[in-house]
Amino acid sequence: MAYTRKNQRDLTSAERRRFVSAVLELKRAGGYDEFVRTHIDYYVSDGEGKLRVAHMCPSFLPWHRKFLLEFERALRKIDPSVTVPYWDWTRDNTPAASLWGEDFLGGNGRPGDHQVTTGPFAYATGRWTVRHGMTEQKYLSRDFGRPGDPITLPTAADVDTALRERTYDTAPWNSTSATGFRNRVEGWGPGTGNARFQLHNRVHRWVGGLMLGGGSVNDPVFWLHHAYVDLLWSRWQARNPGAGYLPKDPPPLGDPQYRKVAALRERMGPWNVAPSELLDHSGIYRYA
Repeated sequence: MAYTRKNQRDLTSAERRRFVSAVLELKRAGGYDEFVRTHIDYYVSDGEGKLRVAHMCPSFLPWHRKFLLEFERALRKIDPSVTVPYWDWTRDNTPAASLWGEDFLGGNGRPGDHQVTTGPFAYATGRWTVRHGMTEQKYLSRDFGRPGDPITLPTAADVDTALRERTYDTAPWNSTSATGFRNRVEGWGPGTGNARFQLHNRVHRWVGGLMLGGGSVNDPVFWLHHAYVDLLWSRWQARNPGAGYLPKDPPPLGDPQYRKVAALRERMGPWNVAPSELLDHSGIYRYA
């Protein structure tokens, strides 16, 4: 029977406690850091000229759906009652939001080094040491809103704009695709500076600290953020039942994206699963 992923603001205190405990146990046992390593390994940009399955490509959404499922399965082996909650950043859009409570994810980083000193994932607890990152930093860090270069969280209107797209993705199947739901929600836009980052990308930048770059999984809020992105894809699918994953067929020899993106039935690492196998989650989970 399908289980339910809830809005984090609707979790009971016991549900929050169980989620945190399962994440900490997965970290203690070493499994959490394997997820961090996987995301770093598959964080390939479209400027690198090689196969991309996790970012800047059509499979951004199914790859992260599978990534979330594997993480959730790991947590449920520890505690079968746990599911990954989602963070609706269009509503809970301030540092005072419930997910930043000391009993859940902890708050913003302190001035100077941006180290998170509150909550169960603070470095001082001894239970959350960064082992795989883009730098030598060992502690969780955040810099809400990036005061040095201010950025705001996406709005409900921004989400509505993405949901109005009628095509899943368009050529050239990368960060420059001008239309299509995938790139609209992934958040690569034209322009420079913060204007370049929308929706999914903008949230990573708003949180700041370790949420920037391939090592973003080191911040547990990564999972709540991506659960909401997955929810948005689920809503888009429901609105557009006839608009399937694109490209259906691999880009041909001579195309700039030849062997650089995954078509509908091509396998994605590290799980050897195709986007076509991840289009329907209704038999596994639902969103409240």
